[in-house]
Amino acid sequence: MPTYEYECTKCSHHFERFQNMTDEPLKRCPQCRCKIKRLIGTGAGIIFKGSGFYETDYRTQSYADGKKKEESSKKSSKPSGGKKDKKKEPVSKGKE
Repeated sequence: MPTYEYECTKCSHHFERFQNMTDEPLKRCPQCRCKIKRLIGTGAGIIFKGSGFYETDYRTQSYADGKKKEESSKKSSKPSGGKKDKKKEPVSKGKE
């Protein structure tokens, strides 16, 4: 639900109301009961909900250092099964 800004045409009272988009705009000032006009708002800020967004958002240097240590410990603890990857040669479809 958006927040709408209003201003009184007589006493210049400026106020905001949290309303549904389908609600009728307010018509009277809460202070002097004169006509009011709804102002064009600046829009809403972005609200992030949930845990985590992107790897690079709001990362500190200590986090980056910890991540490097974690990755290096994973690499050093990988078991080497003694098997080497064999590269496959491309098969030609020419005459034999």
